[in-house]
Amino acid sequence: AEPAETRAAQGDADAAADRMPAQERLEELERKAAERDEYLELLQRVRADFANYQKRVQKERETDRRYAPLPLVAGLLGVLVNFERAIEAAEAEQASPGLLQGIRMIYHQLMETLQRHGVQPIEAEGRPFDPDVHEAVMKENTDQAPPGTIVRVLQQGYKLHERVVRPAKVVVAAMPEGVEEAAAEQEEPEPPSDGRQKRHAQP
Repeated sequence: AEPAETRAAQGDADAAADRMPAQERLEELERKAAERDEYLELLQRVRADFANYQKRVQKERETDRRYAPLPLVAGLLGVLVNFERAIEAAEAEQASPGLLQGIRMIYHQLMETLQRHGVQPIEAEGRPFDPDVHEAVMKENTDQAPPGTIVRVLQQGYKLHERVVRPAKVVVAAMPEGVEEAAAEQEEPEPPSDGRQKRHAQP
């Protein structure tokens, strides 16, 4: 059983609460309700932040896994370039068909392996120059393609999924010199009329 003093103190507290004016009790309830809402809102924010954190970590893990082969791919692309040069040299020197066929077979097998892992060649020739995926090595004055169009590919570029591993080295079309000079002359402002020239010339 509770001591008499404890029961008396509880009774005094209940009596004091009963004597509290209705307006004060209402304000006290509203204050506690506001505190509850604040705690609930804080809890919801914490849960939302944690969910976003989990999503971000998951996305970073997927990205790391997706591009994990990047160093290996970069190294194999160097080997691929050497095979391309070997094929060009064998064709230029008219090497034996068996040797040329063997080099091409290894080249295609390596290319197919890279493609299965997400490596794709960058499209270049005939397309507008894009500094994100192309590297302009030189310009060529020509009227056979619009200015800014890639007219030749000097070295094939490659991407791993959406990331550029090696940009394509290209030649970009430029306006022919004569046409460029004519266009510049057309853009020059016209001289003043003869009448105005004469008035300025008079002393």
